[in-house]
Amino acid sequence: MQRALIPAIALSIATLGGAAQAAEPLQIGISAEPYPPFTYTSSEGEWTGFEVELGLAICEAMEAECEIQPTGWSGIIPSLKAGRIDMIMNSMSITEARQKVIDFSDPYYFTPGAYVAADDLELSLPEGLDGLVLGVQSATTNATYARRALRDTGVDIRLYDQAEQVNRDLLSGRLDVILADEIAMNELIERDEAEGFEIKGTAPHHEAYGEGVGIGIRQGDSELKANLNAAIEQVQQDGTCSSLSEEYFGTDICTG
Repeated sequence: MQRALIPAIALSIATLGGAAQAAEPLQIGISAEPYPPFTYTSSEGEWTGFEVELGLAICEAMEAECEIQPTGWSGIIPSLKAGRIDMIMNSMSITEARQKVIDFSDPYYFTPGAYVAADDLELSLPEGLDGLVLGVQSATTNATYARRALRDTGVDIRLYDQAEQVNRDLLSGRLDVILADEIAMNELIERDEAEGFEIKGTAPHHEAYGEGVGIGIRQGDSELKANLNAAIEQVQQDGTCSSLSEEYFGTDICTG
């Protein structure tokens, strides 16, 4: 299936009849570090992925003009609070800690964390992590889970700024195991260079993972929240979210 490709610097979304929701385009913040298959750049340098296309569909449902704004993951919440972006749509889980500083739309998908290691490594979870080196991206729900639930297992937890750094260190042998989003890990083990690696198991339901993934917005932005929730409901009910999920993942991860 042909996937829509979105310009890397900015994505202007035409309104579907009627006026745009606001005079200025809404700035949708995504991580500047690619996170395939959710957000990534093509060989031509253009942004695409499940959340890029779903963001396009949500803006169309709101009849809003939007622009994609790549932002460093570690600074994405400060950018939202400072008004440089209007929303975050980049696999950000709705957690109690984040709700203290920003607000969220209703969730649009949920997947658990997954452990990946070499297929010849016998690994029982979590007790088998004792003495191993585990990599996880910082400022994520998986990092929070690792700190809260795994610190007494004897595992050496190493934090990384970018997800792809974690992947590279696993494949090069500098890590024994990694913990990351299951969907992203399904994509990783399909790569040619990941031959010999497999998903060993998934993390159990834990408070660190929150209520699912939602669109982050500034606290008090009630009008945008209401519009986003209505648009999320629309793309869930009309099958747009499920169709994109099946295209990118081969399964339906949407919450609707």
